[in-house]
Amino acid sequence: MPFARLATATTPTCHLGLGLAAVGRPGYINLGRDQDLGEDRSVETLRTRTHELLDAAYAQGVRYFDAARSYGRSEEFLAEWLGARPGIDDVVVGSKWGYTYTADWSTDAEQHEVKDHSVRTYERQRAETAALLGDRLDLYQIHSVTPDSPALTDKELHARLAEAAAQGLTIGFSTSGPAQADTVRAALAVTVDGEPLFRTVQSTYNALETSAAPALAEAHDAGLTVIVKEGMANGRLAGPYAPEALKAVAEETSLGCDAVALAFVLRRPWAGVVLSGAATPLQLASNLQAAVVDLDEEQLARLATLTEDPHTYWGKRGQLPWH
Repeated sequence: MPFARLATATTPTCHLGLGLAAVGRPGYINLGRDQDLGEDRSVETLRTRTHELLDAAYAQGVRYFDAARSYGRSEEFLAEWLGARPGIDDVVVGSKWGYTYTADWSTDAEQHEVKDHSVRTYERQRAETAALLGDRLDLYQIHSVTPDSPALTDKELHARLAEAAAQGLTIGFSTSGPAQADTVRAALAVTVDGEPLFRTVQSTYNALETSAAPALAEAHDAGLTVIVKEGMANGRLAGPYAPEALKAVAEETSLGCDAVALAFVLRRPWAGVVLSGAATPLQLASNLQAAVVDLDEEQLARLATLTEDPHTYWGKRGQLPWH
């Protein structure tokens, strides 16, 4: 398991990872992105920004980096960064397949990505990922599985994924939508030749959306590494947009709302890696302070009052514009 590398890490930030969704392409749904990235979102500008973020993250102890085929050129940018730093051999590299990026480097495309969990898409995207990341890829995840996804029942796909696992690749999946818990439990039941197929799960969990927690605890107990994405709720928990209860706790800790929001997630005993989706080095530095935030039970109780019904949460997320 590649995540065994993190088990021996001693930096406070070893359980925080860097996700590249916000910087691998010019358009994304995070709030405040207009201010974060400005108008120049050329390939070269975002390549430079991504490399700067990766440098900053590594220097501050982050050892998991997360990309996807649909995150524009995120795999390309990550592969270039790794290639230029051959001495870095203690990181865990994850990517995802199942969505195809279709925006052609535009922020106002009618459709930014197309989902398809078929064997054909897996084979195509696996080859594309291999061409970029080669043997630096540790973890390959099915992107955004939902209860109706054919990826949960396609035996041919399971066999192909098991073949990749036999060759040393860790196989995982990510979830989205209001039925994340159902997806996680269905995936836990998937086996090939009597052995569990999936070794990691990546799910949305934050102070607003906590519905997957019991299933993620079950996944952890079953031996899977749990990766948490969207701990900042796509910016809804960042300073300018944060609810008053979060702002109050942040003021008490003398740290940012983002650090408190991520610390809330880090407190979960099943959370193996919590992703930062920072778009600037300053945001990243603030996010990483989550590792030293000490929340007491009264503060945690106040943050727990922020929870939304999952259908409400995902409805709001679906209305966020691509910036």
